[in-house]
Amino acid sequence: MDLIPSFSVDHNKIIPGIFISRQDQVGDNVITTYDVRVTRPNKEPAVDVAAMHTLEHIVATYLRNDPDWKDEVIYWGPMGCLTGFYLILKGGRAPKEIHDLLLRAFKSVADSTEVPGSNEENCGNYLMHNLWLAKWHAERFAKYLEDNADNQAIFEYPKTDRLVTDDGRQFFDS
Repeated sequence: MDLIPSFSVDHNKIIPGIFISRQDQVGDNVITTYDVRVTRPNKEPAVDVAAMHTLEHIVATYLRNDPDWKDEVIYWGPMGCLTGFYLILKGGRAPKEIHDLLLRAFKSVADSTEVPGSNEENCGNYLMHNLWLAKWHAERFAKYLEDNADNQAIFEYPKTDRLVTDDGRQFFDS
């Protein structure tokens, strides 16, 4: 099987930031999947599961209610490795173009006094939330985005060329 593009990124070199994971042409439309990396993979602890769940609810609610962006949002959800989120938007904007939107979304977590949709009727695991820890992670990431707004490295995936032998084998430590 072919290695999927999101697994071809060198996770030992990736830093928190906003990256294009993939772009797809669907009819006349471009759909862009962004990797919103909140912690440094394999170097920092992953986000606590309950905090990640809470961030998913609050940030998704923010994004889908932002008057300038709500019609562009297709999906917001956590990565399985718990180091970040995927944001899928209509259009082909560069990561830097959504920096302010994500900064506002993560800053909005500080004002949250409850988790939207965190009841038995609206959530499949409504008891698994941690608002306090979600606020901590959101504040940390928002500060990082502010401090690094002019750092191009937070908008470009670090890629590593992979050595491929004559018989097609790839070496992933090259």
